[in-house]
Amino acid sequence: MTSARVAVWGALTGALLIVMGCGVRPQPSPAVAGKHVDPGTAGSINGRITFRGKAPKAEVIRMSADPACEQVSTGRATTETALVGADGALANVFVHIEDAFTGYEFDVPKEAVVLDQRGCRYVPHVLGVRVGQPLEFLNSDETFHNAHASPAHNTEFDRGEPTAGMRLRHTFTKPEVMVPIKCNVHNWMKSYVGVMAHPYFAVTAADGAFAMNGLPPGTYRIDAWHELFGEQSQSVTITEKQTVSAAFTFQSK
Repeated sequence: MTSARVAVWGALTGALLIVMGCGVRPQPSPAVAGKHVDPGTAGSINGRITFRGKAPKAEVIRMSADPACEQVSTGRATTETALVGADGALANVFVHIEDAFTGYEFDVPKEAVVLDQRGCRYVPHVLGVRVGQPLEFLNSDETFHNAHASPAHNTEFDRGEPTAGMRLRHTFTKPEVMVPIKCNVHNWMKSYVGVMAHPYFAVTAADGAFAMNGLPPGTYRIDAWHELFGEQSQSVTITEKQTVSAAFTFQSK
């Protein structure tokens, strides 16, 4: 072997030994998990939603097409499209924070949210569920029901529940406000589901009140959705351990 070849071979061998001594090829850094909200600094939003003007009257639902439904309703079932109290309190408004909360991680509840088919109605009429959290459809009636979801961003599904006590589960994979649910057998049965990537959402009760707790300090946009009266939004700023108030007033379009 010539002296030149010896020199080249020595250089290559040395370089190889250096690489081996330094270890194998670098590995990608592990993904960094998002942080959890610090309960010591978290704040809250309390609010109330009202309606101004003449509210639409609830209509009687005719269930005579299905004797089982007619029997359980006894002719007293009414629509839930606009539930307005004597003082203007507006129920069934879905309220949520419109924010991605980038950098935060939120545990997804394993317990299912139940949407009951009871009295030939969906109970509750408006509800919220997390992305990845099971939504359970329960048939509590002695008649055939089905759950037909028509989302814009999630996967559509249409599943039947022919017997009382039957339970079906579905898990949404993307945030979406709102996903309409209907029963193809009973056309008056409707419900709306808000699918959220974080836990900051609520549905107003009969008194129009709502609350969202455990928010990290910051400025947020609150959205309020109603199936008939549309959507409103406003901005709020929360400092450490602060509870702020937010109020919305809807009226007929």
